[in-house]
Amino acid sequence: MKIHFLGTNGWYDTAAGETVCTLIDAEEAYIILDAGNGLRKIDEHIGDTNKPIFIFLSHFHLDHCFGLHILPKFSFPQGVSICGQPGTKEVLNRLIAPPFTASLEHLCKKMNLEVLDLREGANALETKTKLATSGQKQKTKILNLETRYLVHADPCFGYSFSLEGKKVSYCTDTGVCDNMIALARDADLLISECSWKTRNQSPDWPHLAPEDAAEVARKANAKRLALTHFDAAQYKKRSERIEAQRKARKIFPNSFAAEDDLVLEL
Repeated sequence: MKIHFLGTNGWYDTAAGETVCTLIDAEEAYIILDAGNGLRKIDEHIGDTNKPIFIFLSHFHLDHCFGLHILPKFSFPQGVSICGQPGTKEVLNRLIAPPFTASLEHLCKKMNLEVLDLREGANALETKTKLATSGQKQKTKILNLETRYLVHADPCFGYSFSLEGKKVSYCTDTGVCDNMIALARDADLLISECSWKTRNQSPDWPHLAPEDAAEVARKANAKRLALTHFDAAQYKKRSERIEAQRKARKIFPNSFAAEDDLVLEL
C-alpha cells in the first residue's frame, strides 16, 4: 500500500504546500481523503483504470472540497465515487453547480460520477474490479470503513479503513474527542491534522496542536502518526513543521510531519 500526500496545507495554498488531499493506493481501491487543491495531481498516481476510485470528504469547508472544481480535468474509465456525511449529495448539488463550475449533473454524465451519503458507524461499500485476464468479468470486493462525527465548528466526519489487512484512520478539523480516539484505536497509521502550533488557540474553532495529535495516537495505541493539514498562516516554513514533529515525538515517538508529494509505504 502506498500513501501519497498530495496536499498538506489547511486553509490556503502557500509555497509550503497545497490544500489537503491524500491518496491511498491499496489493493481494494484508490482512496482519496479530502479534495483540496492537491486533488489536481491524482492522475499522476492512478494507473490502474480498472480499480475503483473513492473520494471521502471530511466536511464542506472550502479547503477540503474546492479541488472538486478540477474534476473535469480527469477521464477515469472506472468512474469516481464521492462519499461523505449525510447530506453530501445535497451540498454538492449546490457547490458543484453554475455559476461556480460545471454542474454535478454534467460531471455525472461525463465521467461516471456518483455521490454517496454515508451513515455514521460501520459502512460496507461494494467495489468491482475487472480481471486482467478476461477484461470483462468483474471481481467484487467489499471496502469496509467506519465513520464518526468529530468536534469542529461544522459537522465533520472522521474515517477509519480496513485495507490490505491494515487499519488506516483519518481525522482532520477536530479537537480532541472520544470519537477520534475510537477511530484511531490500534491503527497501523493515524493521519491527523496539525493546524495549531500551540493548544487551544481558538476553543470555538477546534483544531489540534502536535501534542494533541500525539496524545491521541498514544491513547489509541496507534502504530504510526502522520501530521498533515498544517494551518497555512502558522506553518510557513518546513522548519516549523519539523518543530511540530519534534513536539509530537516527545509524546509519541513514531510521528512524522508530512509534506507535499511525500510517499509512504505501509
